[in-house]
Amino acid sequence: MARLPPYQFGIWLAEYLYSHCQLCHIQRSMLHASVASACTSSTTKSIFTAFNNGLLCEHCQHSISWLPDPLAVDIASNLALPIQAATFYDYPIRQAFRSFKHSEDITKLPLLIHVLRQLPRPLGCNGSNSVIVPMPTTDNRLRQRGFDPVTILSSYLAKHWQIPLWRGVVRIDSTVSQQGLTRSERLANLDDAFMVTELPPAKRLLLFDDIATTGASLQALARALYGGVDTQYGANTGYDSANTKSYNHSFYAYALAHGSS
Repeated sequence: MARLPPYQFGIWLAEYLYSHCQLCHIQRSMLHASVASACTSSTTKSIFTAFNNGLLCEHCQHSISWLPDPLAVDIASNLALPIQAATFYDYPIRQAFRSFKHSEDITKLPLLIHVLRQLPRPLGCNGSNSVIVPMPTTDNRLRQRGFDPVTILSSYLAKHWQIPLWRGVVRIDSTVSQQGLTRSERLANLDDAFMVTELPPAKRLLLFDDIATTGASLQALARALYGGVDTQYGANTGYDSANTKSYNHSFYAYALAHGSS
């Protein structure tokens, strides 16, 4: 399992000791009165609250639309890739993510991790037959930003699902940022943007990106995996379009958020 970033202690504090909602900052409702009355200290009450409601209060939890219909992008002829997001890229998730990504505002990380936990682990996938493939970044962008949001988020997703990360794909530095580009421009920008460097260690590949605005990045990553393993490692090129399989591998794609409601 991938090693978690050094923010883990802060996440534990937010989840088990801080009794206020990560969104509205109002104190989260307590457990049933019988349980709450048995708690003698505020710290113990906060722990029970966190286990009951996660990191959001009941009102905020129900105010967000979870698990919207998947986006569908094509990988090859008659082969589509569904992209499941935890929620829409709307307020308040959009503002929280932008603060985290562009300003490294770590106070927003607990909320984003709560969003990730809404993603159900794919049926039949586990640590022995699956790997999570985080969207690669370039060395240049990593130096400019100073950290990689996808790496941090995918590490927590790996912990949540108990499925390891796999980094057998690299991103070429010649591409530009996808932000502000149209879908056609995004697709053109991502031509030959990824290179497979090793054979995947598992048959089920769970692709992950932070925000899937149009799904173009995940589409390009899936296409690189679909074609790259075949050409570089001589794998079987047959596929079953009904099950999104190629060369005996299955593709799944997930994101923190996508589109807009």
